[in-house]
Parts: sequence; structure tokens; C-alpha cells
Amino acid sequence: MKIAAIDIGSNAARLLINDVQEVNGKPEFTKLNLLRIPLRLGMDVFNLGEIGAERQKMFINSMKIFHQLMEVYNVEHYRACATSAMRDAKNGAELIELAKKEAQINIEIITGDEEATLIYENHVEEILDKKSAYLYIDVGGGSTELTFYENGKMLYEKSFNIGTIRLLQGLVTDDMWFEMKSEIKKNILSKNNVVAIGSGGNINKIFSLSKTKDGKAMSAATLKKYYKTMKEMSVVERMSFYQIREDRADVLVPALQIFNNVMNWADINHIFVPKISVADGLIKSIYSKLEKK
Repeated sequence: MKIAAIDIGSNAARLLINDVQEVNGKPEFTKLNLLRIPLRLGMDVFNLGEIGAERQKMFINSMKIFHQLMEVYNVEHYRACATSAMRDAKNGAELIELAKKEAQINIEIITGDEEATLIYENHVEEILDKKSAYLYIDVGGGSTELTFYENGKMLYEKSFNIGTIRLLQGLVTDDMWFEMKSEIKKNILSKNNVVAIGSGGNINKIFSLSKTKDGKAMSAATLKKYYKTMKEMSVVERMSFYQIREDRADVLVPALQIFNNVMNWADINHIFVPKISVADGLIKSIYSKLEKK
């Protein structure tokens, strides 16, 4: 069965196509293609309140490409979701209608809580130490989603309008940081050790740069070290030194700032980076609903 997920974020739009097969009674998810296009919708929305003409064109053209790729792979089921930037855009609904008309793609605007739930759909904690509690941290361009899990139960989830693009544009206030800190101090509590599970392209890149072995946790000290080093560099210097694209180099520092703050306030010393995303959660939620029919 071919299933696709489209995640339209504030920084980039992604199309993930998976082949799902039952093996010994359990589904196996095989990635066939992942296409990421750095649309940066948040650059327009968080400053202007809407998506400008140039990015509108990029968005529609991207959706047309996604539609064509899904046809090439004979995708049977898909779901397309837009997050923070599209939620805030005054012309978001208009663009979604245009995408339906011109690219034949139906897009839903989902809430921050729904976004957090989709990350949780990956259920990475099931293969980790059952004696620990886990905090999922998903950092995007427009928002950060936190989901706290312990003893087989989700105890807390919340979305904060603190993201890498908003930070780059100077749109995150002290009050917004204070709210996040207060929420974490009040709700991320456990008698057990609390471990983070990080998702998003930025934490994946840091994990890769750190040379941490797959399946092993990265230390909070490692994140602080990268933040301190990268903060002193220009975007061009980061691109050259770490051999990364400009659209990754500029958002790494604000992403590290968010991860460091969350882990510090939650008193977390280690983070697992299993390379999961909203798109992965979408694929799993689509499959789960199909199985229940």
C-alpha cells in the first residue's frame, strides 16, 4: 500500500511517500521518497500577516509537483496538513482553495495540539526504557510542540508560538518565553528520569554533525556546545564550516536556543533523535485509520 503525507510548515513543505506492508502481522514502513522545498511561508506571514505573491506562486507550483510525484508512485491514500504559518495567514483559506483547484490537493489547516499529536503518533518511546518519562520536542519555523509521556499515557501536550523563523524575525517576546518556562515547570514533572525525544530537520542535522551513533542519546551538553559555537559564526561561516545549505544554516541557532531552553527548564540531560517528523506521524495515523475500517 502506498501512502503519502504532505507537511506544509512555516519553514518548508515536505512530501513523504511510504510503502506499507504487513510482515508477521505488523506494518513495515519503507520510505520511497522524501522531497523538501524551503518555501519559508513564515517569512511573509509573521511579518505581513499574509503570504505574498512570490511565495504564493512557489507554494502552488510545489503542490503541483507533489501531486505529480504521488501519481508517479501510484499513491493510494494521502493527507496534507498545514501548520503555524498557514494558521496565521489572512489568505491561508484562499490559498488552500487554489491548491485544490490547480494542484488537486486537499489541504487541512491543523491546530498546534493536532501537530503535537501527530509527532506522538510515531510512538518512539515504546522501544525505549520503560522506566523513564519522555518529552517529545518538535521545533518548527513557527511553533514548538511539546508532548509529555509516562507509563503508557500522554499526560500533557501544548503548542507554543515560538519557532525558528519567528525568532529570526525578532517576534518572540520575553512573555512568550516566560509562558513556555512556566508551563514546563508546572507540567513536566516525574519521579522518574525524564528524557527528550527531538524531531525536526534542525535537531536531525545537529545529531548528524555530532557523530552520535543511531539509537544513542545525545547529551544536553553537546547541544549547548553547538549553540555556543554557532552563535559566534555568521550564516556564511556556518555554511562553509559545517557544509550546510543557507536555509539550514540560518535556523540552526534559534532551533538550538529552543531545545536548550526546553531541556534546561525540564531538567533533561539527554535527547534521543530518531529522525521522526510530522510527516512520519501522518503516515502512521493514515494507516491506523485504514486498519480500523
